[in-house]
Amino acid sequence: MNVYHFKKGTEICNYSYSSNILSIRLNRQRLLVCLEESIYIHNIKDMKLLKTLLDIPANPTGLCALSINHSNSYLAYPGSLTSGEIVLYDGNSLKTVCTIAAHEGTLAAITFNASGSKLASASEKGTVIRVFSVPDGQKLYEFRRGMKRYVTISSLVFSMDSQFLCASSNTETVHIFKLEQVTNSRPEETSTWSGYMGKMFMAATNYLPTQVSDMMHQDRAFATARLNFSGQRNICTLSTIQKLPRLLVASSNGHLYIYNLDPQDGGECVLIKTHSLLGSGTTEENKENDLRPSLPQSYAATVARPSASSASTVPGYSEDGGALRGEVIPEHEFATGPVCLDDENEFPPIILCRGNQKGKTKQS
Repeated sequence: MNVYHFKKGTEICNYSYSSNILSIRLNRQRLLVCLEESIYIHNIKDMKLLKTLLDIPANPTGLCALSINHSNSYLAYPGSLTSGEIVLYDGNSLKTVCTIAAHEGTLAAITFNASGSKLASASEKGTVIRVFSVPDGQKLYEFRRGMKRYVTISSLVFSMDSQFLCASSNTETVHIFKLEQVTNSRPEETSTWSGYMGKMFMAATNYLPTQVSDMMHQDRAFATARLNFSGQRNICTLSTIQKLPRLLVASSNGHLYIYNLDPQDGGECVLIKTHSLLGSGTTEENKENDLRPSLPQSYAATVARPSASSASTVPGYSEDGGALRGEVIPEHEFATGPVCLDDENEFPPIILCRGNQKGKTKQS
């Protein structure tokens, strides 16, 4: 794993591990390195190894989540090989907070909201998505993504204001759920015939089998977006562009799709633009033309552009710790170098890694 300073274009440090790095998560306080059977927790200020979680179930996909809110730095990871159990861990106090029995089947996706107060999860079946409160682990919402077929969840993400939750899969439909506060009905609301029937209907669920009653209480998608492909891995996010809510979907075919989102009525999201992420610079517009054109210099080209300082290396752990590049560093030798970042004036580092057959990493 190589850690670079994005603003200065220099390497901060590099580590090697005994097995493949499956995923990396970081905020301004903590950096997590997830292997199949262990998780390393580093202090982002000096990259010191704070904790190694060794007693975790095998995690072949490297599934884990870290709250971007560094004031709590909650970590979530699977707690079982056979069920959808989630272990909630406090990355600041380095203690286990609670264990959440989220699903019957094994986990496929977990994610925190921006403040770290909510945790969403989906199982490998991909039919039900649940939202829990943090840190007590109480279930807040339960959404049904579908009933006819099992799917593979590709992406699960909250909007920044935590009002919406977006889920994409290997199908052609992206689902957006609205996290509305459920309030108890007032007596006058049930005085009408429809209100009375609704109350009787909900009361009848108490006499039905648990699986049936649970399904009747599950909320459906508030909005959906139709992709022009299926079977491809994709990542979605909910963002605000020019003060308007948008759904962004990046697919493995190298395209970024931008949809509108009606925050009041939901419904079918309309495709606005399609961008190529492979350097061709082509942009296709649909329906609306209210987005500013992209900058002529792409992000990929900016990162790939040679820098005069890119060859230099900040004196850090590889040299000061006595370990050569590519050599596995023992735990007691981690973080012997005095690397410190100024949160107010400097950006946090970025990590570029790619596993090879020997289980080590190199710059991507």
